[in-house]
Amino acid sequence: MKTIYFAIVALVLFVSCDNGNGKKYKQESLGNINTLQVIMTNVLWQDSVGEVVRKRFASPAYGLPQDEPIFSMNQMPPETYSGFARKYRLFLHATIADKDTVAIRKNPYAKPQVGAFITSTSQEGLIKLINTNYESIIKAYQSAEIKERQRRTRISLRNTDSLKEDLGIKLEIPSAYKISKSEKDFYWMQKKLKHGTTNVIVYEVPLNQIPSDSTTIGAIIKMRDSIGINKMPVEDDGQFITEEAYAPYLFESKIDGKFAWETKGTWEVKGRYMAGPFVNFAIRDEKNNRYIVIEGFTHAPSVAKRDLQFELESILRSAKID
Repeated sequence: MKTIYFAIVALVLFVSCDNGNGKKYKQESLGNINTLQVIMTNVLWQDSVGEVVRKRFASPAYGLPQDEPIFSMNQMPPETYSGFARKYRLFLHATIADKDTVAIRKNPYAKPQVGAFITSTSQEGLIKLINTNYESIIKAYQSAEIKERQRRTRISLRNTDSLKEDLGIKLEIPSAYKISKSEKDFYWMQKKLKHGTTNVIVYEVPLNQIPSDSTTIGAIIKMRDSIGINKMPVEDDGQFITEEAYAPYLFESKIDGKFAWETKGTWEVKGRYMAGPFVNFAIRDEKNNRYIVIEGFTHAPSVAKRDLQFELESILRSAKID
């Protein structure tokens, strides 16, 4: 009986450590989207090192009407970081050691996973390394989370063949989205939430409608407002427009290898207490002499919107243009 028991244990250890070709097996990672595990001592976490981590990695996400952190964070000391705890998809490991190092590693303990390892000889050194490298670390985290969110979307996709036929673009959209409006030059898809909706719209404008100069953001706002007023009617003569009080954030980006203007801000219905976040990509499609515009926006009063908008951004970043 003991012989059978030890044989079974040996088989389990073999399967869990080797995938059959001599390479160590990586367990599947886990964790909610945009959740960061911070591994450092309680002393560091409660002192200035923890403060700078919270400042950099829990700062407000761009383009949301209320402050929500880029990442939700959990801290644990290094001595407890083993076994199941090492399966979390995103982590930041900061410790005092005998030299200064920064390394961003993919899949060190599980797959998919991104971990940032930072060591220094002092707390001041850790703070300096975090302040110098946090942007590249956040970029690596967010890129990995977009891919993970897209992987989850692919489990159940909506057929978007008509969108490709009419506007020459393919999007990976969850099957929960329904087509609210479809025209040759405008598509509106919507998913119902318990308290509101998330939305994707697609349309095109001529290349000369968005200049690449100091007037870019103004041109994008004008374009959005024109589409909102003419294509997205609101009850009681309301107008779906860009929120007037604050200018949106504008970035340069790429979608499907093409240059794109990325705009994040707040929409509102003029004259009514309705508003929410949007993310807009105007993709430069020189082959077809146009910008193809894809946007995701949320209407969900009294609900956290960071992860809703992140899902929308992952959908938009899946775009493939003919």
